[in-house]
Amino acid sequence: MLRNVITIILAGGKGTRLEPLTRDRAKPAVPFGGLYRIIDFTLSNCVNSGLRRVRVLTQFKSHSLNRHIRGGWGFLAQETGESIDVLPPQQRIDENWYKGTADAIYQNIYSLERDRSTETMILAGDHIYKMDYGNMVRFHRERNADVTVGCIPVKLSETRQFGILQTGLADRVVAFSEKPASAEPMPDVPDCALGSMGIYIFNTRLLFERLCADATRDDSDHDFGKNIIPDMLRDGCGVYGYRFRDENRKSTPYWRDVGTLDAYYQANMDLVDVDPVLNLYDSTWPVRTYQPQSPPPKFVFGEQGQIGHARRGEAIDSMVCGGCVISGGHVRRSVLSPHVRVNSYAIVEDSILFDGVDVGRYCRIRRAIIDKNVKLPPYTVLGYDTEFDRARGFTITENGVVVVAKDELPIAFRSPNPLPG
Repeated sequence: MLRNVITIILAGGKGTRLEPLTRDRAKPAVPFGGLYRIIDFTLSNCVNSGLRRVRVLTQFKSHSLNRHIRGGWGFLAQETGESIDVLPPQQRIDENWYKGTADAIYQNIYSLERDRSTETMILAGDHIYKMDYGNMVRFHRERNADVTVGCIPVKLSETRQFGILQTGLADRVVAFSEKPASAEPMPDVPDCALGSMGIYIFNTRLLFERLCADATRDDSDHDFGKNIIPDMLRDGCGVYGYRFRDENRKSTPYWRDVGTLDAYYQANMDLVDVDPVLNLYDSTWPVRTYQPQSPPPKFVFGEQGQIGHARRGEAIDSMVCGGCVISGGHVRRSVLSPHVRVNSYAIVEDSILFDGVDVGRYCRIRRAIIDKNVKLPPYTVLGYDTEFDRARGFTITENGVVVVAKDELPIAFRSPNPLPG
């Protein structure tokens, strides 16, 4: 019975590796796939799984995240005990910000006690995947576990980014190390180790006891991966590993941590493939979000331009959201959020444009992420000269993607070689 489960989504991290996209918003609130926010995937998993008592713990730059959840996720009936609620930092324990994942929940323990749950599911709000959490709850109960850890194979070269588990009979965890330099491979997948997804199910009473004990320790990082799980293993608690079961309905399981700009860019570009690896078109597992009232996208055709290009509004191998106007411009392999405008003779390729971006005439945009409400003057060139883009103050990723911050001033877009006409 899933009504006895309370779900906590940790959504308070700074997301510094995604700056400047997280300069004014929390990482889970960063747009993804044109229409969605990153947190929509975790929230959709909850609703689709039948987990409808959800608490979202926020902290840094949470205004847009709060607004999004209020606007798009307020459809559950509170009178039946179902709701998605935001819990901001209350500093009831002390005056500190959250010092770790475990401390974030400890500082909200008074609010969570009122939910009177038998199990507590803890999730991260910044990963892209589809998963039925109900199956994991049933696994937890069948094993009579104290805590169950969601896990997935990760490449041996990536173990520094994950908590690494080793399991024995009946999937019981026998060893756990947080972000080790190296790890033992899985017996059935020799080039991978078993990595934690940052998904946990605890028996609630035991969780509260462990959090209270950890809070008194000066030598603790107050983190589940670094402290709580290893301590429970040493004390002989029943810790089990649950293998990720994908609901994406593709041949290869899909789970992405979009914690860096390059990972975020590639995950968006995956969506414009002819056969995208992330299936957003499966009506049996819908991804919900807040959708503004917008007119349909419009594509404008006209006369030939001054430099010989046809004034033909078109988008090829792209995702184009409502309210967009492609007014004689060309869009290729790109993701356009609502209310984007691409003006005459402009070319946008392999790029991600956030809500309200306006691309001026004759612009050339390639391999770029452009944040909300940026207005590109005519003849702007981005993504063709990395050093020039960097000299103008734009962020350039390791893989050469240029990132333009929200509301960037037009003076930064002066081009060294404006096109004629």
